[in-house]
Amino acid sequence: MNATAVASSHARPDLDRSWGSAGRFGFGAVVIAALLFVAYSIYADARAVGVVATAYLPFVLLFVALVVALGFEFVNGFHDTANAVATVIYTNALPANVAVVWSGVFNFLGVLFSTGAVAFGIVSLLPVELILQVGSDAGFAMVFALLIAAILWNLGTWLLGIPSSSSHTLIGSIIGVGVANAMMHGRSGTAGVDWGKAAEIGEALLFSPLIGFGLAALLFLAMKLLVRNEALYREPQAGTPPPPWIRALLIFTCTGVSFAHGSNDGQKGMGLIMLILIGTVPTAYALNRAVPAGYEAQFHTSSIAAANVLRSREGAAVTLPAPAAARGAVTRYIADKHFAPDTLPALSSLIGDIDRQVAAYGSLAQVPARAVGNIRNDMYLSSEAIKHLAKDDAAGLGKADNDALATYRQSLDKGTRFIPTWVKLAVAFALGLGTMVGWRRIVVTVGERIGKTHLTYAQGASAELVAMGTIFSADALGLPVSTTHVLSSGVAGTMAANGSGLQMATIRNLAVAWVLTLPVSILLAGTLYLLFSRLF
Repeated sequence: MNATAVASSHARPDLDRSWGSAGRFGFGAVVIAALLFVAYSIYADARAVGVVATAYLPFVLLFVALVVALGFEFVNGFHDTANAVATVIYTNALPANVAVVWSGVFNFLGVLFSTGAVAFGIVSLLPVELILQVGSDAGFAMVFALLIAAILWNLGTWLLGIPSSSSHTLIGSIIGVGVANAMMHGRSGTAGVDWGKAAEIGEALLFSPLIGFGLAALLFLAMKLLVRNEALYREPQAGTPPPPWIRALLIFTCTGVSFAHGSNDGQKGMGLIMLILIGTVPTAYALNRAVPAGYEAQFHTSSIAAANVLRSREGAAVTLPAPAAARGAVTRYIADKHFAPDTLPALSSLIGDIDRQVAAYGSLAQVPARAVGNIRNDMYLSSEAIKHLAKDDAAGLGKADNDALATYRQSLDKGTRFIPTWVKLAVAFALGLGTMVGWRRIVVTVGERIGKTHLTYAQGASAELVAMGTIFSADALGLPVSTTHVLSSGVAGTMAANGSGLQMATIRNLAVAWVLTLPVSILLAGTLYLLFSRLF
């Protein structure tokens, strides 16, 4: 049975009801207000720390880069959120126009209440030398290449109505930039990426749809065994909402998936926006000037503890390198993942130099503009080096050593890994507004073209519950997962468990998109990076 036959065998929900001219006007007004809010927030933050524009080109590039980053989140919104609303629409739990606005609101709230752990996990995949020089020509080339590549692939799959993963796409784009950057500098393409972190994220993306398929199938079978209400397992009647309790459950799960999607996917844009801001306006954004009282004293204590750990491993006769040489040695260790005799002395020197500078200035808020970039880079390098040392057997560190270094790393991250409220608001608006447009293509695929029969109430509830739980769990662990993969595979799992049959043409398209997303986005981003590097 093909998609047309499935669609004609039941009354399709009304997917064409518009907001009217007032709704469109309001939507446009919010978009303009959000862009003005972003511009004013940057101006206010820069003015607060005494930044005066002496050249306008960097700020023009900054604004364009921010618009592209928010554009990625906007496309992510209408590409991915269809998965959250398809089940409530096709079970008549909510009208389509109400469902997308409802989902948009909770995507917005999900971004606002997110932890930020995923944001910086994504950033750590980027080549360390580009992160340290993100305000340079190469830095702008990197940001534009990976964002435009991700947007192009998302738009292409959306036009074909194929649910694909924005997370997969962005990570592939980051890998593409890393490989291209390494090859441009005469290194092996494999040297440009943190493959350990990439593998960790890849596993989350690989196993999450399998988990979605299996758990949704099991949950559906358990529901059939325990809840013997035949109405839950029949095709919904046209225009008739489900029983009140199942309707409440469907709306609850739609809400949860929307909130979880905002919380997880919104952070990817936040991390990239912070990278752009740090590179362009480091005085305002490179260091967290709003750390709590007592931070500097705690930082000094943890610095001494970390330095003592490293000295106990270095040996008394080791001479610490100067900060400039230490910076180069630590950068090489992070980039190459090769532990060398000078790794620990270099890190020890860097830790001591950071501590001396912070103590000399009194607080992060008083670090002058000329020193902000160097201190932030040194803090970032130290944090990343400690993260790698914890997994490096060659370092010979014990549990107590790693615990002391981890405490120091936490203090470093408090000073560098922060997200201003206005950045969260801007991403929340972009993702929430994106949710409200362009959703029909993917909704039709999820609602009509995965199984050979109409989605039932029980199937919709099972798929949404599993998707919500999986995404929340991944968010707590700081791992990006694909809402698209989890929910569409969950729907497929319930169809298989019910014996409804799957439309293999759609399943093949989903599988092809799943397989091609990484290589295509890697190739596209790498090519764009080479092009933009020459352009800038």
